[in-house]
Amino acid sequence: MVLSTTVCRRIRRKAPCAFLKRTLKQKKPRLSLEKRCDLLIHLNCLLFVQKLAEESRTNACESKSGVIKKDHVQAAAKVILKKSRG
Repeated sequence: MVLSTTVCRRIRRKAPCAFLKRTLKQKKPRLSLEKRCDLLIHLNCLLFVQKLAEESRTNACESKSGVIKKDHVQAAAKVILKKSRG
């Protein structure tokens, strides 16, 4: 998947590139990274958070609660992580 330069620049300004690179290097020093991998990691995290919010909202509606509680988020996290395992 090739991103246009305009999209890359817009995403790059908002993504914490230096923080992600530093954190990855601290945790996995031998891991070799491509140029834009930090952006892909950031986008992947954003997608996960979006799915988590949607599933949590669904759980809250099913339990007839107007507020998303800790239990709703934990249940949603279990479901999403099971789906992402493959």
